[in-house]
Amino acid sequence: YEISLGLVGSEMCIRDSITTMMQMLGEGFITSLQIFALTLVGALPLGVVVVALRMCRFAPVRLIARAYISVMRGTPLMLQMFAIYFMPFYVFGVQLTPSSKWQAAIIAFIVNYAAYFAEIYRSGLQSVPRGQYEAAEVLGYSKFQTLAHIVVPQVVKRIMPAIGNEVITLVKDTSLANVIANKEIIMMAKEYSAKGLIWPLFSTAVFFLVFVGVLTLLLDWAEKKLDYFRC
Repeated sequence: YEISLGLVGSEMCIRDSITTMMQMLGEGFITSLQIFALTLVGALPLGVVVVALRMCRFAPVRLIARAYISVMRGTPLMLQMFAIYFMPFYVFGVQLTPSSKWQAAIIAFIVNYAAYFAEIYRSGLQSVPRGQYEAAEVLGYSKFQTLAHIVVPQVVKRIMPAIGNEVITLVKDTSLANVIANKEIIMMAKEYSAKGLIWPLFSTAVFFLVFVGVLTLLLDWAEKKLDYFRC
């Protein structure tokens, strides 16, 4: 009888431990989702600004934009997070707060991915033949009408696969936020692995696989919706 009670108690402890672990991993995954969403909200429009500067006819502005893109793409995202997190303190003497690590991660992700999106946008814009601009001008289209009705539909169709790759890469890159102690899903799993449990780390793969799978389906759907226009 005592043995049976012991087994039941042990099973309840294991069940409670698994429940607690899954709750913690779920909280960490929500943090990862927040990083993902905020990065897209900030980086996609910022990329438009960067590509506009990158293609500006004024040479100094164009050079500054190129330098920005080169630095963002040429240095690791992890290093950029460290720089943005520690620079205010070591350079300007600004005291770090509990929210500083979160703000630094979001800013680093946005400025990094904006550079990649800007280059994707540029490749799409430059893939549209110059003759289409000239034809639109002959037909009396304004610059805005040319962009809205002729250029942008083609650009969106052509850059969708590249944007999709970057979006999926972003899902996995959110795990880098833990290097400055943001409690995303990988950091939560590492806390359990420090207690001698390795399988919580592998459990994070399920979260990422499901999320990436859903994103892949959505991106495939978006590409099919754009099949009305074929290059």
